Parts: sequence; structure tokens; C-alpha cells
Amino acid sequence: MRVSARKWPAVLLAVGCGGGIAGGTPGATHASVVAPFASPAFLAAAAMAAPQQGPSFLPGAWFLPDDDLLGFVEIPAGPFTMGSDFRRDRLAYGNERWSVDRAQGQVVLEAYFIGRYEVTVAQFRAFVEASGFGVDPAALQAPPNHPVTSISWPDALAYAAWLKGRLVEWPQTPAPLAQALSDGWRIGLPSEAEWEKAARGTDGRIYPWGNAPGSDRANYRRAATMPVGSFPCPECPFGLLDMSGNVWELTRSPYQDYPYDEADDLADLDVDALWVRRGGHFAANEEDIRTAVRGGVAPGARRPFIGFRLVISRF
Repeated sequence: MRVSARKWPAVLLAVGCGGGIAGGTPGATHASVVAPFASPAFLAAAAMAAPQQGPSFLPGAWFLPDDDLLGFVEIPAGPFTMGSDFRRDRLAYGNERWSVDRAQGQVVLEAYFIGRYEVTVAQFRAFVEASGFGVDPAALQAPPNHPVTSISWPDALAYAAWLKGRLVEWPQTPAPLAQALSDGWRIGLPSEAEWEKAARGTDGRIYPWGNAPGSDRANYRRAATMPVGSFPCPECPFGLLDMSGNVWELTRSPYQDYPYDEADDLADLDVDALWVRRGGHFAANEEDIRTAVRGGVAPGARRPFIGFRLVISRF
């Protein structure tokens, strides 16, 4: 059952549980030619804010990560275990149970690409400055290499559509991404199944790095966001970072009861739904940074603890 934002008060408060609702009113080297949207002052600020041991970004490619696939990682096709079994995970919430008679379910996904990092302030600012898109000023106040926050669900989709246009036109888009976009794949928010598989892999782990919490693997129980990629995670199944903590991440899936069905993500899109958020945030406790935790967010909500990462997929 899809949960409609119309069933909730006009101003919804975020709560720190997995079923919580947040709402409110509205290595390859690429060309490093400075794009016209990047002012000298902004470039200087971005350079000063770059973490000494963190990822590097490309000013000439809209501040996307400087690696073979511009920060995207391919997740192979196949099944994974979704949801939580309370017998293994004592911190699980009721909305993570698959059904009355099953704790977890198997979901089979096609291959897709997902961002290694959360979308940064620098990347989102590039979009705003190039397009003139109206945004809450708070979204651009954090250092350039921090995850962008204070953006709404439509804001995230607008950035994704803009970035697709740039990559389709750019002659230096890496071949695997260029081919996928040429074949009609889209850039957008991940489904919650795509997000969960990328976070936990195929072995049903509770956290991206294993079955026990680890303060050296994620930004949680802290006071603020940190630069993306600040915490190494060699145990993470696909090399993604910040899948736990830092900021809650938006998905394209409506907030509704399990079992998960990909077809539900495409149904009744005219309904003013709540959308699933994943991964917890910087002030969360151990229970809210697990790979299976899920909460809802109203489409117009802009909060300082909610951001997003992108996928390229055949959705």
C-alpha cells in the first residue's frame, strides 16, 4: 500500500526510526578544461575544501569524480536478499519484514551503475549555475565536497535530467556510460532495491561492511556531514562509500509495504506519495544506518540531513 503525503499533517517532523517520515512544505584522466559555469572563486573554494586523502573531482566535467566511470560503479545483474530477519538482526524494524510469513525476500535486478559517492555541493552548484534552477540557498552553503542537502525530491530529479543531457552531449563520456545512455538508459534516483543491493551485496549483511556497527566506516553519531568518501570501506561489496550515515539518501520508490515489486515504482505516479529514503545520517544511531532501514520523505521536503546519489539504469 502506497502511503500518501496527503494523509499526514502539512508539516511533518523527521524522526530517527526506520519507519520515520520527513516532510514539509515546499584513475582515468579526463579533460580538465574549466567549464564556463565555474567561477574562479568557486574553483578556489572547491580546491581548499578537498579532503587530503579523499576523492578528486574534475572541474571540467561538472565536478564528477576523477575515475574511469566518473564515479559510477557497475552493479552486476542477479538476485540479492532484501529486508530483515529479526532472528539475525535484533535492531530491525517492522517495516523491513517481507510479509506475514516471510522475513526476507529474493529480488532479481538487471545490471546498473550507481554513484560511488553521494552527490556533492559542487556538483549540484554546477547544475544551478548552468541552468538557473531555483534552489534553497541552504543547499549550497556547505563546503563543495560535502553531500548536497536541503534539496527536495523534484530538485534531485531535475539535477539528474540535467546531468544526463550533459553526458549525452559530451564527447569524453566514458564508453560504457555513453553506450548505456545511447541505449535509452536513464539517470535518476535508485529504486530502493537498487540502493539496498548496492549497499549490502548478495550475502544479506546488516551493514555495508559486515554484521556489526563500525564508527570507522561511516559518519554517524556525529554533529554534521563530512566530505564524501571520508571513511574507507574495503569490506563494502562494490566499493561504494557513505551508504551508511552522512545523509539519508532519496530513492525513486514510493513508501509502501513489502513485498517489494518493481512495478509499483511505476504505478500511480500522479499520487502525492511519500518516497523511500535510505541509509541514515550523520546524527543517527547504529539501528538507523543498517542496509535494510527504510523511512519516508514527503516530495517537497528540504532537510539538512537528506541528500541523494544517482543511478544509470534501464528503469
